[in-house]
Amino acid sequence: MTDFRTVELSDPAIDPTGLRFMTVKSAALGARADITLFVPDCVSGLADVPIVILLHGVYGSHWAWALKGGAHLTAQRLIDEGTIPPLVLAMPSDGLWGDGSGYVPHRTRDFERWIVEEVPAAMRAACPACSPASPLAVIGLSMGGFAALRLAGKYPDRFVGVAAHSAAIDAADLDPLIEESRQDWSTAPIDCSAIVALCEAPSALPPIHIDCGVDDPYIERNRALHDALDEAGIAHDYAERPGGHDWGYWRTNLDASLGFVGAAISARRRG
Repeated sequence: MTDFRTVELSDPAIDPTGLRFMTVKSAALGARADITLFVPDCVSGLADVPIVILLHGVYGSHWAWALKGGAHLTAQRLIDEGTIPPLVLAMPSDGLWGDGSGYVPHRTRDFERWIVEEVPAAMRAACPACSPASPLAVIGLSMGGFAALRLAGKYPDRFVGVAAHSAAIDAADLDPLIEESRQDWSTAPIDCSAIVALCEAPSALPPIHIDCGVDDPYIERNRALHDALDEAGIAHDYAERPGGHDWGYWRTNLDASLGFVGAAISARRRG
């Protein structure tokens, strides 16, 4: 019998209806990569439909947000209620490097470019309702929250809204979780710290939402981020809620983050 250091299993109670699965050859990664897509029926015939990218945490993959978090079910409910506009979800893998790639550039593979450039392009190829004019938002949890915040700071003009649940704040926060060395990861400060990326953004930042469970091991790191952004005068929405670092918390609070980026999408279109 083979023993595995980590095992992630989908939840068989979650209805997979409406999901599609895509594998592409990524130039950024020099390998195949996977995306789970949610394209609701209501976007048929529409143009420039918004794309929301959901980034998973360590040990996960492209199916985690849907088949552990029920993200597609939450999105469909919010669309049906009129809480968010019609949109599609792109749920990519992080590139499947070791326990987690950090979604940062490595010496031989660019996990950042995979997310920022190739995932939106793949969505446009798969969904006729998406186009280069489609608004783009990003939401992440844990390692994915670190990525969402960092990418919003590094590429503020590409995103209309960003949300982070239970975010790691620095790449070093991932060291206790990742078995592999980060020696080939980019050491640029903007790639190692969400605070640096946000505080050194080259242009105005998109609306930012941050939340963390009060029982989460990252709660003090998120409080430090909140204080640093306040000190820098960077507007952001911050919340602490009951819960820990687990799918129960992320499933419950995806309503808030999708609602937040949905409002940012609607505001951008009105503006």
